[in-house]
Amino acid sequence: MTKSFEALVKNARHAMVVGIGGGGDVVGAIPTSRYLRWLGIPTLLGGLTWERYVNDPEPGPRKMEEIIDIELLSPTVGLANERTRTTKGIRFTESAVAEVLREKVALIDLNQGVQGVIKGLNEAMRKLGIDLFIGIDVGGDVLGEGTEKGLHSMLADSMMLAAMANLEVPTVLGVLGCCMDGELTFEEFNRQLAKIAGYGGLLGARCLTPEDIELLERVIPHTKTESSLLAVKAARGFTGEIEIRGGRCRVLMTPMSALTFYFDTRIVYEHISKVAKDLVPTKSLEEANEVLKRARLPSELDFERSFAWKKYLK
Repeated sequence: MTKSFEALVKNARHAMVVGIGGGGDVVGAIPTSRYLRWLGIPTLLGGLTWERYVNDPEPGPRKMEEIIDIELLSPTVGLANERTRTTKGIRFTESAVAEVLREKVALIDLNQGVQGVIKGLNEAMRKLGIDLFIGIDVGGDVLGEGTEKGLHSMLADSMMLAAMANLEVPTVLGVLGCCMDGELTFEEFNRQLAKIAGYGGLLGARCLTPEDIELLERVIPHTKTESSLLAVKAARGFTGEIEIRGGRCRVLMTPMSALTFYFDTRIVYEHISKVAKDLVPTKSLEEANEVLKRARLPSELDFERSFAWKKYLK
Protein backbone atom coordinates (compact mmCIF):
# COMPACT_ATOMS: atom_id res chain seq x y z
CA MET A 1 0.00 0.00 0.00
CA THR A 2 1.31 3.43 -0.95
CA LYS A 3 2.07 5.68 2.02
CA SER A 4 1.34 9.39 2.26
CA PHE A 5 4.06 12.03 2.22
CA GLU A 6 3.63 12.54 5.97
CA ALA A 7 3.86 8.82 6.68
CA LEU A 8 7.07 8.55 4.67
CA VAL A 9 8.81 11.45 6.38
CA LYS A 10 7.61 11.11 9.97
CA ASN A 11 10.41 8.79 11.08
CA ALA A 12 13.22 10.74 9.42
CA ARG A 13 15.93 12.09 11.69
CA HIS A 14 17.56 14.48 9.20
CA ALA A 15 16.44 15.32 5.65
CA MET A 16 18.10 16.89 2.63
CA VAL A 17 15.70 19.00 0.53
CA VAL A 18 17.18 19.88 -2.86
CA GLY A 19 16.05 21.95 -5.82
CA ILE A 20 16.84 19.47 -8.59
CA GLY A 21 16.62 21.68 -11.68
CA GLY A 22 19.42 24.12 -10.94
CA GLY A 23 19.04 27.89 -11.01
CA GLY A 24 16.36 29.05 -8.61
CA ASP A 25 14.91 25.63 -7.78
CA VAL A 26 16.61 25.81 -4.37
CA VAL A 27 14.15 28.61 -3.54
CA GLY A 28 11.26 26.30 -4.41
CA ALA A 29 12.64 23.76 -1.93
CA ILE A 30 12.30 26.19 0.99
CA PRO A 31 8.57 25.59 1.74
CA THR A 32 9.06 21.83 1.97
CA SER A 33 12.12 22.31 4.14
CA ARG A 34 10.16 24.66 6.41
CA TYR A 35 7.30 22.15 6.65
CA LEU A 36 9.64 19.35 7.70
CA ARG A 37 11.20 21.59 10.32
CA TRP A 38 7.72 22.37 11.61
CA LEU A 39 7.24 18.61 11.91
CA GLY A 40 10.42 18.50 14.00
CA ILE A 41 12.74 17.12 11.31
CA PRO A 42 16.05 19.01 10.80
CA THR A 43 16.77 19.74 7.15
CA LEU A 44 19.64 20.72 4.90
CA LEU A 45 18.62 22.77 1.87
CA GLY A 46 20.43 22.21 -1.41
CA GLY A 47 20.66 22.87 -5.12
CA LEU A 48 22.90 22.33 -8.13
CA THR A 49 26.09 24.08 -9.23
CA TRP A 50 24.18 24.99 -12.41
CA GLU A 51 23.07 28.60 -12.55
CA ARG A 52 20.86 29.64 -15.44
CA TYR A 53 22.18 31.87 -18.22
CA VAL A 54 20.70 35.02 -16.66
CA ASN A 55 23.20 34.61 -13.81
CA ASP A 56 26.09 32.59 -15.29
CA PRO A 57 26.57 32.90 -19.07
CA GLU A 58 28.97 29.94 -19.15
CA PRO A 59 27.05 26.82 -20.27
CA GLY A 60 26.53 23.91 -17.90
CA PRO A 61 27.12 23.32 -14.19
CA ARG A 62 30.32 24.35 -12.48
CA LYS A 63 32.75 21.68 -11.33
CA MET A 64 33.75 21.64 -7.67
CA GLU A 65 37.25 22.79 -8.60
CA GLU A 66 35.68 25.89 -10.19
CA ILE A 67 34.13 26.93 -6.88
CA ILE A 68 35.67 29.11 -4.18
CA ASP A 69 34.87 28.90 -0.46
CA ILE A 70 33.00 25.60 -0.35
CA GLU A 71 33.23 22.83 2.24
CA LEU A 72 33.58 19.55 0.35
CA LEU A 73 31.66 16.56 1.67
CA SER A 74 32.44 14.33 -1.32
CA PRO A 75 33.79 14.81 -4.86
CA THR A 76 30.38 16.03 -6.06
CA VAL A 77 28.73 17.52 -2.96
CA GLY A 78 29.76 20.52 -0.87
CA LEU A 79 28.35 23.02 1.61
CA ALA A 80 28.01 26.60 0.42
CA ASN A 81 27.93 29.75 2.51
CA GLU A 82 27.17 33.37 1.66
CA ARG A 83 30.68 33.82 0.19
CA THR A 84 30.62 30.78 -2.10
CA ARG A 85 31.16 31.71 -5.76
CA THR A 86 32.78 30.52 -8.96
CA THR A 87 36.40 31.27 -9.82
CA LYS A 88 35.01 33.91 -12.20
CA GLY A 89 33.11 35.60 -9.40
CA ILE A 90 29.60 34.32 -10.14
CA ARG A 91 27.58 33.93 -6.95
CA PHE A 92 25.25 30.96 -6.65
CA THR A 93 21.57 31.28 -5.79
CA GLU A 94 22.41 28.91 -2.94
CA SER A 95 24.89 31.50 -1.63
CA ALA A 96 22.13 34.11 -1.49
CA VAL A 97 19.84 31.63 0.29
CA ALA A 98 22.62 30.81 2.75
CA GLU A 99 23.06 34.52 3.51
CA VAL A 100 19.38 35.28 4.05
CA LEU A 101 18.63 32.15 6.08
CA ARG A 102 22.01 32.22 7.87
CA GLU A 103 22.69 28.54 7.25
CA LYS A 104 24.84 26.40 4.99
CA VAL A 105 23.29 25.11 1.78
CA ALA A 106 24.39 22.03 -0.18
CA LEU A 107 25.65 22.24 -3.76
CA ILE A 108 25.62 19.19 -6.06
CA ASP A 109 27.87 18.90 -9.14
CA LEU A 110 26.49 16.96 -12.14
CA ASN A 111 29.75 16.87 -14.10
CA GLN A 112 30.60 13.29 -13.07
CA GLY A 113 27.30 11.97 -14.42
CA VAL A 114 24.59 10.19 -12.48
CA GLN A 115 27.09 7.73 -11.02
CA GLY A 116 29.05 10.63 -9.59
CA VAL A 117 25.90 12.14 -8.08
CA ILE A 118 24.81 8.84 -6.53
CA LYS A 119 28.20 8.12 -4.98
CA GLY A 120 28.73 11.71 -3.89
CA LEU A 121 25.32 12.08 -2.28
CA ASN A 122 25.54 8.73 -0.49
CA GLU A 123 28.93 9.68 0.93
CA ALA A 124 27.76 13.15 1.98
CA MET A 125 24.55 11.88 3.57
CA ARG A 126 26.41 9.21 5.54
CA LYS A 127 28.74 11.89 6.92
CA LEU A 128 25.84 14.13 7.92
CA GLY A 129 23.50 11.42 9.21
CA ILE A 130 20.84 12.22 6.60
CA ASP A 131 18.22 9.49 6.14
CA LEU A 132 15.73 11.13 3.76
CA PHE A 133 16.20 12.94 0.43
CA ILE A 134 13.50 15.13 -1.11
CA GLY A 135 14.01 16.57 -4.58
CA ILE A 136 11.92 19.58 -5.62
CA ASP A 137 11.42 20.64 -9.23
CA VAL A 138 9.86 24.04 -9.83
CA GLY A 139 7.51 23.97 -12.81
CA GLY A 140 7.18 20.24 -13.38
CA ASP A 141 9.29 19.62 -16.48
CA VAL A 142 10.72 16.57 -14.67
CA LEU A 143 7.38 14.92 -15.49
CA GLY A 144 7.56 15.71 -19.21
CA GLU A 145 7.41 13.05 -21.90
CA GLY A 146 9.71 14.97 -24.22
CA THR A 147 7.14 15.66 -26.90
CA GLU A 148 5.75 18.81 -25.26
CA LYS A 149 6.44 21.92 -27.37
CA GLY A 150 7.55 24.04 -24.42
CA LEU A 151 10.17 21.65 -23.06
CA HIS A 152 13.82 22.65 -23.35
CA SER A 153 15.51 21.63 -20.09
CA MET A 154 15.23 17.93 -19.28
CA LEU A 155 18.88 17.16 -18.50
CA ALA A 156 19.38 18.26 -14.88
CA ASP A 157 15.95 17.11 -13.70
CA SER A 158 16.28 13.72 -15.37
CA MET A 159 19.79 13.15 -14.03
CA MET A 160 18.67 13.97 -10.50
CA LEU A 161 15.59 11.76 -10.83
CA ALA A 162 17.83 8.90 -11.95
CA ALA A 163 20.12 9.49 -8.98
CA MET A 164 17.26 9.78 -6.48
CA ALA A 165 15.85 6.43 -7.52
CA ASN A 166 19.18 4.79 -6.70
CA LEU A 167 20.22 6.41 -3.41
CA GLU A 168 20.76 4.51 -0.15
CA VAL A 169 18.02 6.50 1.63
CA PRO A 170 14.28 6.89 0.92
CA THR A 171 13.41 9.69 -1.49
CA VAL A 172 10.38 11.77 -2.47
CA LEU A 173 9.95 13.84 -5.63
CA GLY A 174 8.09 17.14 -5.38
CA VAL A 175 6.87 19.74 -7.87
CA LEU A 176 6.09 23.31 -6.83
CA GLY A 177 4.47 25.88 -9.09
CA CYS A 178 3.24 23.55 -11.80
CA CYS A 179 3.77 25.02 -15.27
CA MET A 180 5.31 28.24 -13.89
CA ASP A 181 8.51 27.67 -15.88
CA GLY A 182 6.61 27.68 -19.16
CA GLU A 183 7.66 24.17 -20.17
CA LEU A 184 4.45 22.20 -19.61
CA THR A 185 0.91 23.44 -20.16
CA PHE A 186 -1.73 22.75 -17.52
CA GLU A 187 -3.27 20.14 -19.80
CA GLU A 188 0.08 18.38 -20.17
CA PHE A 189 0.85 18.58 -16.46
CA ASN A 190 -2.58 17.25 -15.49
CA ARG A 191 -2.20 14.36 -17.92
CA GLN A 192 1.06 13.33 -16.28
CA LEU A 193 -0.39 13.90 -12.81
CA ALA A 194 -3.26 11.55 -13.65
CA LYS A 195 -0.83 8.88 -14.87
CA ILE A 196 1.18 9.05 -11.66
CA ALA A 197 -1.99 8.90 -9.57
CA GLY A 198 -3.12 5.90 -11.60
CA TYR A 199 0.06 4.05 -10.62
CA GLY A 200 -0.49 5.00 -6.97
CA GLY A 201 2.37 7.47 -6.95
CA LEU A 202 0.62 10.65 -5.79
CA LEU A 203 1.61 11.00 -2.13
CA GLY A 204 -0.09 14.29 -1.33
CA ALA A 205 -0.02 18.03 -1.96
CA ARG A 206 0.50 21.12 0.14
CA CYS A 207 -0.30 24.78 -0.52
CA LEU A 208 2.06 27.62 0.33
CA THR A 209 1.12 28.90 3.77
CA PRO A 210 1.37 32.49 5.06
CA GLU A 211 4.59 31.46 6.84
CA ASP A 212 6.00 30.00 3.61
CA ILE A 213 5.14 33.18 1.74
CA GLU A 214 6.75 35.40 4.35
CA LEU A 215 9.97 33.38 4.16
CA LEU A 216 10.00 33.26 0.36
CA GLU A 217 9.39 36.99 0.11
CA ARG A 218 12.49 37.51 2.24
CA VAL A 219 14.63 35.30 0.00
CA ILE A 220 13.37 35.93 -3.55
CA PRO A 221 14.49 39.59 -3.86
CA HIS A 222 18.08 38.36 -3.42
CA THR A 223 17.75 35.95 -6.37
CA LYS A 224 16.76 35.98 -10.04
CA THR A 225 14.15 33.23 -9.80
CA GLU A 226 10.94 33.75 -11.78
CA SER A 227 9.00 30.52 -11.28
CA SER A 228 9.07 30.47 -7.47
CA LEU A 229 8.02 34.12 -7.46
CA LEU A 230 5.00 33.24 -9.58
CA ALA A 231 4.05 30.48 -7.13
CA VAL A 232 4.06 33.12 -4.38
CA LYS A 233 1.94 35.46 -6.49
CA ALA A 234 -0.52 32.64 -7.11
CA ALA A 235 -0.75 32.10 -3.36
CA ARG A 236 -1.47 35.83 -3.02
CA GLY A 237 -4.46 35.46 -5.37
CA PHE A 238 -3.01 36.58 -8.69
CA THR A 239 -4.44 34.78 -11.72
CA GLY A 240 -4.10 35.06 -15.48
CA GLU A 241 -1.37 34.91 -18.12
CA ILE A 242 2.03 36.50 -17.66
CA GLU A 243 5.19 36.62 -19.80
CA ILE A 244 8.40 35.07 -18.45
CA ARG A 245 11.94 34.38 -19.69
CA GLY A 246 12.22 37.79 -21.30
CA GLY A 247 9.04 37.26 -23.27
CA ARG A 248 10.03 33.86 -24.64
CA CYS A 249 6.89 32.24 -23.27
CA ARG A 250 3.69 32.89 -21.37
CA VAL A 251 2.37 31.03 -18.34
CA LEU A 252 -1.08 30.83 -16.78
CA MET A 253 -1.22 31.48 -13.04
CA THR A 254 -4.00 29.80 -11.05
CA PRO A 255 -4.35 28.84 -7.36
CA MET A 256 -3.02 25.41 -8.36
CA SER A 257 0.32 27.12 -9.02
CA ALA A 258 0.77 27.59 -5.25
CA LEU A 259 0.77 23.83 -4.57
CA THR A 260 3.67 21.45 -4.04
CA PHE A 261 2.74 17.96 -5.25
CA TYR A 262 4.63 15.01 -3.76
CA PHE A 263 5.28 11.82 -5.74
CA ASP A 264 6.73 8.38 -5.27
CA THR A 265 10.16 8.75 -6.89
CA ARG A 266 10.25 5.15 -8.04
CA ILE A 267 6.95 5.38 -9.89
CA VAL A 268 8.03 8.50 -11.78
CA TYR A 269 11.37 6.82 -12.53
CA GLU A 270 9.81 3.53 -13.66
CA HIS A 271 6.65 4.69 -15.45
CA ILE A 272 6.88 8.38 -16.38
CA SER A 273 10.44 9.30 -17.33
CA LYS A 274 11.56 7.99 -20.71
CA VAL A 275 15.25 8.55 -20.08
CA ALA A 276 16.07 8.26 -16.35
CA LYS A 277 16.96 4.56 -16.45
CA ASP A 278 19.36 5.09 -19.36
CA LEU A 279 21.05 7.91 -17.46
CA VAL A 280 21.98 5.81 -14.41
CA PRO A 281 25.27 4.37 -15.82
CA THR A 282 26.58 7.75 -16.99
CA LYS A 283 29.88 8.98 -15.55
CA SER A 284 30.04 12.45 -17.12
CA LEU A 285 27.75 15.31 -18.04
CA GLU A 286 28.61 14.84 -21.73
CA GLU A 287 27.68 11.17 -21.58
CA ALA A 288 24.35 12.08 -19.96
CA ASN A 289 23.71 14.73 -22.59
CA GLU A 290 24.33 12.18 -25.33
CA VAL A 291 21.65 9.94 -23.78
CA LEU A 292 19.13 12.76 -24.20
CA LYS A 293 20.31 13.44 -27.76
CA ARG A 294 19.81 9.79 -28.74
CA ALA A 295 16.32 9.92 -27.23
CA ARG A 296 15.67 13.19 -29.09
CA LEU A 297 14.87 14.97 -25.84
CA PRO A 298 15.62 18.66 -25.22
CA SER A 299 18.66 19.54 -23.11
CA GLU A 300 19.34 22.87 -21.43
CA LEU A 301 23.04 22.26 -22.00
CA ASP A 302 22.51 22.31 -25.76
CA PHE A 303 20.22 25.33 -25.38
CA GLU A 304 22.88 27.26 -23.48
CA ARG A 305 25.63 26.23 -25.88
CA SER A 306 23.55 27.37 -28.85
CA PHE A 307 23.63 30.96 -27.55
CA ALA A 308 19.95 31.15 -28.42
CA TRP A 309 19.38 32.53 -24.92
CA LYS A 310 21.31 35.74 -25.60
CA LYS A 311 18.37 37.50 -27.19
CA TYR A 312 16.35 37.01 -24.00
CA LEU A 313 18.84 39.04 -21.96
CA LYS A 314 18.17 42.27 -23.83
